[in-house]
Amino acid sequence: MLCQLAKRLALGQTTSEQITRDCLSAISQRNPRLNAFLEVFEDEALAQARESDARRARGQALSRLDGIPIAVKDNLCMRGHLCTAASKMLSHFVAPYDATVIRRIREAGMPILGRLNMDEFAMGSATDTGFWGPAHHPLREDLVPGGSSGGAAAAVAAGLVPAALGSDTGGSVRQPAALCGVTGVKPAYGSVSRYGLIAFASSLDQIGVIARTARDAEMVLQIICGTDENDLTTVPGLYRPQDCGLRGCVLALPRECFAQGLHPEVRRAVMAAADTLAGLGARVEEVSIPALDLALDAYYVISSAEASSNLARYDGLRYGYRAVGCADTDELYRKTRGEGFGLEVKRRILLGTYALSSGYRQQYYLNAQRVREELSAQMNALLERYDALLTPVTPTPAWKQGQHNTAMERYLGDIYTVPANLAGLPAVSVPCGKTSDGLPIGLGLTAARDGLGRLLSLCRRYQQEVGCDDE
Repeated sequence: MLCQLAKRLALGQTTSEQITRDCLSAISQRNPRLNAFLEVFEDEALAQARESDARRARGQALSRLDGIPIAVKDNLCMRGHLCTAASKMLSHFVAPYDATVIRRIREAGMPILGRLNMDEFAMGSATDTGFWGPAHHPLREDLVPGGSSGGAAAAVAAGLVPAALGSDTGGSVRQPAALCGVTGVKPAYGSVSRYGLIAFASSLDQIGVIARTARDAEMVLQIICGTDENDLTTVPGLYRPQDCGLRGCVLALPRECFAQGLHPEVRRAVMAAADTLAGLGARVEEVSIPALDLALDAYYVISSAEASSNLARYDGLRYGYRAVGCADTDELYRKTRGEGFGLEVKRRILLGTYALSSGYRQQYYLNAQRVREELSAQMNALLERYDALLTPVTPTPAWKQGQHNTAMERYLGDIYTVPANLAGLPAVSVPCGKTSDGLPIGLGLTAARDGLGRLLSLCRRYQQEVGCDDE
């Protein structure tokens, strides 16, 4: 979709204003039921589109994507706009600056359509923990779209916007992309600046892209990737576009990802995708990554510990929500955080604070870090011999709203996605089939830290074969 729009713009077959109006029309028709957008910047987007058309008329397009609209998750700062992270705590916070990715999107000439729904502070797997209500699946409104970037995935899958920016701490770009039937890309840690991203877990968070195809997503990545003096964790050269075939490619199939708990139809679709890749010239081999069995446990200890630290800044004194009628500072802290945070955020703050507390830090947090180191070592050792790890993205298709009521049921949905975040590796989710009742299934691919360019090339070749690449 995005590639086609870029071609049509370049050939003068359409205008940015027309594309933007089409998106705004689709949003007005479908968003009241999907709740994917929290706010639409109609006038601003149309003004940006007209400016793009004027540039193209002068032969001064800023990029291939100049004039193509995009939308962003509600945890990325945009100067002069609300940025709430779907939380009551930030319900009135207006960002005083642009995140680096937003600045780069603007410099590329892409109109920004609005803010997208998410789980509160990106904590959740169904986009139903936010203050502004749940988002809904674009195919069936009684289903969840995944999370925490569920608003982004639903908006792209429903055709409301060609591409969207999300954040991925433990699968929050790839998991909703898989459940909604679109492509989600999490670059390696350090590939994209996190400056201006509201933090959840700083050693795990990474901004990613959701689009129809890997080719579409890659066009956006070429704009947002790169080093940034405002984020010293960014590393040069992690992402370089490549064009390579599947012949000679060797893919690893971790047996731990195909054990008990995987839905039979998900298993069949992923194995069918592996057969397709083998038919295109790749070699698929079964391997073992023993530390995968502890990855989910380590992730929730580490991410919750970092969240408890990052969210300590929301105390009612500096910015954000402030409780009223408090007798002293201690009551102000307690009431502000008790009223401003939702249940899932409170749960993770409590878990993280406990894991870091005196007497338990060694038992939980430090042991989780040891698991992280061992998992990273095992995955990196395999990726010296294999081009990518091939896994499911989710253990099940999209489920009904309210079906997974316990925290453990929700957390298990991240079992196949968290390893890439713990190891800081690039990972992609691409559609690979549907269930018998038409629900999308995603294929997960993870590469070495500097392997995103090759990984996306493999995804493009696969999507060409199955007929979903619009190039």
